Amino acid sequence: MTPEPPDSSLSASKPTPRNTRRQVRQPLLLGLALLAGILLGSNPFRPSDQNPDLTARGYLKFKEILSYVDRDYVDSVNAEELSDYAISRMLERLDPHSVFIPARQQQQASSFLQSDYDGIGVEFNLFRDTVTVVAPLSEGPAEQAGLQPGDRILAVNGQRVSGVHMTTEQMFGKLRGPRGSNVVLQLMRRGLPRPINVQVTRNRIPNASVDVAYMVDNQTGYIKVSRFASGTYDEFKAALGDLRRQGLTRLVLDLRGNPGGYLDRATKMADEFIGGTKKIVYTDGKGDQYDTQTFSRVVGEFEEGSLVVMVDEGSASAAEVLAGALQDHDRAVLVGRRTFGKGLVQQPIALNDGSELRLTIARYYTPSGRSIQKSYRGGLGEYEKDLQNRLRHGELFHADSIHFADSLRYRTAHGRTVYGGGGIMPDLFVPRDTSATSAYYTRLQSNNLVREFAVTYYQEHKGELEALRFEQFNQAFRVSEAQLQQLAARAAQNGVPADAAGLRRSTPLLRTQLKALIARSAYGKSAYFQVLNQDDAEMQQALKAVQEPNNPVMLGLLEK
Repeated sequence: MTPEPPDSSLSASKPTPRNTRRQVRQPLLLGLALLAGILLGSNPFRPSDQNPDLTARGYLKFKEILSYVDRDYVDSVNAEELSDYAISRMLERLDPHSVFIPARQQQQASSFLQSDYDGIGVEFNLFRDTVTVVAPLSEGPAEQAGLQPGDRILAVNGQRVSGVHMTTEQMFGKLRGPRGSNVVLQLMRRGLPRPINVQVTRNRIPNASVDVAYMVDNQTGYIKVSRFASGTYDEFKAALGDLRRQGLTRLVLDLRGNPGGYLDRATKMADEFIGGTKKIVYTDGKGDQYDTQTFSRVVGEFEEGSLVVMVDEGSASAAEVLAGALQDHDRAVLVGRRTFGKGLVQQPIALNDGSELRLTIARYYTPSGRSIQKSYRGGLGEYEKDLQNRLRHGELFHADSIHFADSLRYRTAHGRTVYGGGGIMPDLFVPRDTSATSAYYTRLQSNNLVREFAVTYYQEHKGELEALRFEQFNQAFRVSEAQLQQLAARAAQNGVPADAAGLRRSTPLLRTQLKALIARSAYGKSAYFQVLNQDDAEMQQALKAVQEPNNPVMLGLLEK
């Protein structure tokens, strides 16, 4: 027999009882409250006590509907998938960053913030449905086993991976595994008549979040931080200490494209730059349970000296907290474009089945009181279009396209005007450079043809390149017109039609990209970034700012 809904006794089809509405409501609410206590008493996460009856009613409604669907729906359904979907849609009504991560995705989502993993240590790419080694990581298992840039991986442990539409995620799953375990790779190497088998023993591989650190000149250092993972602060401290020993007195810190991560790693990094006891960030949540204030407290490694921080529309969350704190204390010049605007605090909550709820519990505020979070009142769809809207409105190209309300005006420590309400606006705006991009360039990149050409060039000229130091290569090497024509011819063979105008427009960009990728295979990741930064307009503006004596921002004299 199908049970009736809980409130059927109060339906209009029944005779009206003599009891007053208040008399009926009291035992009903008491029952709901008792039921809420039973349902929620065993749950380690306890909601506020403001509306336990509504919580219990919502719980019962969802449970009842899911039960009906599972039992009586015309087709078989996966109740767990339906539940996951319903939870995700529910969270969308809250804010764009409260999310539910199913158990099957939780490990992959968490790996982003890990500083190491078990694997073979190889950077690879997919060229024409074939996995190709771009570079083995220095001193990692793959390098020790003899893998070389350009090696094509045909099979892993006897299972074919070439020509079978293998995805990057699937390949990660095959190459990674418990440390000490072995994996056999079948490789096709240039110059060998037939494939070879190479056994690699997996080990712990560092998953660096400080991409590169090097001296631009005898005083200026450059550090790029790609995210704030568990080991980011330690990596940064080591990199900064090394550059200090090389003579660093001024620093360019690159946070472009940094999506954030662990807040405490970002605040500890801020503490390296901010002297005394000064506020770095504070959070404000419901009540005072999640209200916090973070102050500088240690003697930092670089509390004095010229500092420039590079940001763009891809800099988010913890990266914005760091940039905002340095700007509010007039400690750094910010160069680039307005940041993403993510200023909500998520608490990860592990659920019983291995899934995870990341629930927004507070908002971030910079020392001056600015909210970093941009508006999401238009809903998730409109929120996700924000960067497209910035592009369409011209904000990425013209600083005067950006407008802030007077009510969002704040003051830095030295009295400069800054604005809140959606990201951090840099002190020096640098427009996005699209002068060398073209549809033809986009097609080359989307088909991985530029990277493939660079790896092939490295293989063909390996001896010549290894005979040069990077400094010699960087000074003398130039991608010729003939090599660009070879790239275009190879692209035409792979389904990208020739486009003389598009090639001509993108020639400066292609020359830089090819040179950087060749340097990556021959000399490592640092060489790659050094080549790219030489022709980067934002980097040049940052260097100009960091090298400026008596910088007006540092002295609090630059009024926005």
